[in-house]
Amino acid sequence: LLISEDDVNFARILVDMAQEQGFKALVALRSDIGLAMAREFKPTAIMLDLNLPVMDGWTVLDRLKHDASTRHIPVHIVSVEEGRQRSLQLGAIAYLQKPVSHEALSKSLTDIKGFVDRPVKNLLVVEDDATQRLSIVDLIGNHDVSTTAVGSGAEALETLKSGHFDCIVLDLGLPDMTGFELIEQIKQEPNLKSLPIIIYTGKELTRTEETQLKRMAETIIVKDVRSPERLLDETALFLHRVQANLPEPKRQMLEQLYQTDSTLAGKKVLIVDDDVRNIFALTSMLERHLMQIVFAENGREGIAQLQNTPDINIVLMDVMMPEMDGYETMEAIRKMPQFGSLPMIALTAKAMKGDREKCIEAGASDYITKPVDTEQVLSLLRVWLYR
Repeated sequence: LLISEDDVNFARILVDMAQEQGFKALVALRSDIGLAMAREFKPTAIMLDLNLPVMDGWTVLDRLKHDASTRHIPVHIVSVEEGRQRSLQLGAIAYLQKPVSHEALSKSLTDIKGFVDRPVKNLLVVEDDATQRLSIVDLIGNHDVSTTAVGSGAEALETLKSGHFDCIVLDLGLPDMTGFELIEQIKQEPNLKSLPIIIYTGKELTRTEETQLKRMAETIIVKDVRSPERLLDETALFLHRVQANLPEPKRQMLEQLYQTDSTLAGKKVLIVDDDVRNIFALTSMLERHLMQIVFAENGREGIAQLQNTPDINIVLMDVMMPEMDGYETMEAIRKMPQFGSLPMIALTAKAMKGDREKCIEAGASDYITKPVDTEQVLSLLRVWLYR
């Protein structure tokens, strides 16, 4: 068990409790070290705090879940910060809010142990069309997942009472009740509250329906040409399947899917940097992920670009620029009411003590040091665009 937690006393308690449950424990007090340890040691499970030095827990969770070698590792969030629904949607197995009782921690460790000790995970598919049902079972397939497929809401509720499931794939158009009604009934059961639900539907959703579903389910996939790959990917995420153990054709499906990132594709990013080489390097990297790039070579130009391009989703801001530096530019942007919540990521030349605080005070949402680590930039963009 890898424990990524900056509170030494709390980490010590977790180590003792983990050892009582038969885990060997590793501790990382900083997020970057935790990430490196996860990649090197491939722990059975991870307990992760969200408020960590260097980068926050959201970024760590995102990077773990976007790396094929660590994506399957169950991550349990333990944090003061509220973020239950979001952490479950991003692939965490469970969430506990501090302060936390000894009993709750002990139960969490028992649950993790129970999950990792079960080699076969259980999936429930609720789909009224028999042909679709069979094709989903065939798609997910393989020896590490046992799939039960039913055709109505009543059958689904009955099946959930009689067995333990790790994830549900649900079509909204059922003969006896709507998908919404079924989810509400499932969520009323205390032991099914955290059960991940993937909506897989051909129904055109209204804005209201989509908002409602996002609060209730982990993922929504609308059936189209690319949807089987996404369904395979999302079920693998929530069932914590090891990608390397999947059959070759399934692995290839996932690898092709990862070449386009739906969180980033089509989003517009403004890069403000006085060094054209930096702009060029960032542009070529982000265009590979189908992002649209707008750039400016100084702070004033950056503000003008923002005012002339109202649909910018996020800003990458170099802080060291002549005339009007990044700090002043970000302060000026934050003073404009329409940009109060626009995500801005500051790029600083070196990690000086107090840099982060200075960036955040000036209005940055987050910051990253140069030379820029590709994975870190993509991860920060995903984390802030998700919000």
